Amino acid sequence: MGRLFGTDGVRGVANADLTAEMALGLSVAAAHVLAEAGTFEGHRPTAVVGRDPRASGEFLEAAVVAGLASAGVDVLLVGVLPTPAVAYLTATLGADLGVMLSASHNSMPDNGVKFLARGGHKLDDELEDRIETVYEEHRTGAPWDRPTGAGVGRVRTYDEGFEQYVAHLVGTLPNRLDGLKIVLDEAHGAASLVSPEAFARAGAEVVTIGAEPDGLNINEGCGSTHLGLLKAAVVEHGADLGIAHDGDADRCLAVDHTGEEVDGDQIMAVLALAMRERSALRSGTVVATVMSNLGFKLALEREGLTIVQTAVGDRYVLEEMKEHGYTLGGEQSGHVIILDHATTGDGTLTGLMLAARVAGTGRSLRELAGVMERLPQVLINVPDVDRTRVGASAELAAAVAEAERELGATGRVLLRPSGTEPLVRVMVEAADIDQARSVAGRLADAVKSALG
Repeated sequence: MGRLFGTDGVRGVANADLTAEMALGLSVAAAHVLAEAGTFEGHRPTAVVGRDPRASGEFLEAAVVAGLASAGVDVLLVGVLPTPAVAYLTATLGADLGVMLSASHNSMPDNGVKFLARGGHKLDDELEDRIETVYEEHRTGAPWDRPTGAGVGRVRTYDEGFEQYVAHLVGTLPNRLDGLKIVLDEAHGAASLVSPEAFARAGAEVVTIGAEPDGLNINEGCGSTHLGLLKAAVVEHGADLGIAHDGDADRCLAVDHTGEEVDGDQIMAVLALAMRERSALRSGTVVATVMSNLGFKLALEREGLTIVQTAVGDRYVLEEMKEHGYTLGGEQSGHVIILDHATTGDGTLTGLMLAARVAGTGRSLRELAGVMERLPQVLINVPDVDRTRVGASAELAAAVAEAERELGATGRVLLRPSGTEPLVRVMVEAADIDQARSVAGRLADAVKSALG
């Protein structure tokens, strides 16, 4: 079988791909891998378990709790909270692991199991592989080492997590948000209560949409993947800005007072300048992925800042940040990591910091986001090609070199094989949209010719 863990945990259609049996087995395996150090140190291992509001999260949570407790792990159930809240509580409470049940921005039928290591950190590939190996060994017949009697885990509800997380968020702000009217789109997701409470406590006048989860409506036509409702609401209410989260609230996109989108690159540009003023931007560096707009890179360079780029995926951004001690990084999609205050992308924290910059400067989000100009970006997916030969084709290398010569310093080319499908993604940026389309079309034809 293929690898169970994807770029962000184990995901699939709940009760089809991701079953209760799988969730239970993965949780026992995670307990053996992630909690064994706690057992050897002579204390009972503990896990923090949270979820988004999906209906399937109810039975999957029960399966995860059963697996952990049967492996001798005490469980703190924090209920419906964002992924970054579970990460924060895992660290703050000194838990041996955390578990979040969510499929993030995916549609309602999907769900996922995401494990966090001690300290609230995402797992590296090695830990995921170890969990998967243990899971497969026991799925195919090897017996579990099961505690009995007083050795089994105990389960209790931990309602204090909500207040602890909200207080943490508000406590990070450099200034209050008094005088701002902000529309929050919660995607009918995990931040539907937390985010409005945090913004209101910080002083903002809050208007909420997409904040009535019923277990079935998560991400449905709203949130960070569907900004239409937020754009309309910001204009209708005469708000200063709007903030959109996804289902598990680890990402944030924004809308300015005119209803224009402000993406993750622009948000990072605004925050980078704010953090530099507070001497909080370590080494004057921001970490982003290769998919960030060239306009972002040019804006940072113009401001005397440095950009370090990684492979696509917030986990790679985080690895680079942790290795070198950088404090700000993220993705165009709105996964923004502020490492001084969070161990993962935190949409509510990002939105609060963005709003604080607006309130603190007295400038509109539109003006602040104007620090960078988004260059036209064209993306073409070329299907049914041998993605493994992208880096080995001389014909393709020649086509890319020719495109780069034509674009010069104000353009960029990126060919990226899909991680899951037999296709290659062609991305071209240029100062002119027609030129970007023309170059992208020619490169797509070259990919078909060379790899088809």
